[in-house]
Amino acid sequence: MKIVQDVFTAFKQGLAALYDATEIEALTLQVLTELTGTSKATLKAFPERELTLTHQEEANKILTQLKTGEPLQYILGNTEFYGLKFLVNPSVLIPRPETEELVEWVLSSWQLPVSSGYILDIGTGSGCVAISLKKNLPGAQVSAIDISPEALQTAKQNAELNEVDVNFIEADILNLTSAIDIPNSEIIISNPPYVTLADKKQMHANVTDFEPHTALFVQEDDPLIFYKAIANFSFNNLTKGGLLFFEINENYGREIVELLENSGFKNVELRKDMSGKDRMIKAQKGVSS
Repeated sequence: MKIVQDVFTAFKQGLAALYDATEIEALTLQVLTELTGTSKATLKAFPERELTLTHQEEANKILTQLKTGEPLQYILGNTEFYGLKFLVNPSVLIPRPETEELVEWVLSSWQLPVSSGYILDIGTGSGCVAISLKKNLPGAQVSAIDISPEALQTAKQNAELNEVDVNFIEADILNLTSAIDIPNSEIIISNPPYVTLADKKQMHANVTDFEPHTALFVQEDDPLIFYKAIANFSFNNLTKGGLLFFEINENYGREIVELLENSGFKNVELRKDMSGKDRMIKAQKGVSS
């Protein structure tokens, strides 16, 4: 009979070439918590705890998949974001902690009564941003756009899972053929593709080999293509005084600030994430615009 410590040892040996020791411990704890329903604190406190044969077999199967570089979130089929559970698969990006910070910034900036207002999420993917905002602002009317029908299907499942009503729209923000049928919004938020091919060389294979490239990468010769399109759309579709929020590539903070200012936005603010990297921007449509 194997014990919890045996799984930690097997994961440490099997994943040493892919992850550092801290990441391996976090992955192992997440796997064992998912399989056994036991808290991480209990697993760490009682490493001699015995595991059932089923749990052993499942842990071995997951380890084999992890060795290929496949992200654990895709293997498990779910992840947590802003305190909520989300289904994830290779058609959507895995939600990041930095994006939780962006959601928090939006919520702290919300000026209207929670029973009113319109929010639009552009490039929604799993729906994590739109759904988290709707969950915390239940009276707001939230819409979300994505080019991928597969991503939108996952987002709709996540809205059902978290018991919120979000209006999902299949559309390409770079090629809007007709007006999107939603009212002008008080807030528009987007985490668009922003990873360049140069950035890709520095990224972990579990991102570049498994996560959807259309949601990640932009051409080297026009890395701000989505920001330009969304800034233009937002300036025409925000209410006066409305706010635009972006998650950004840390290397283009100054350029995106200039882009927004040149597009007519006011009070443009660049903010760092928990790692000290330029990661998000807020801009306001002038009340006289």
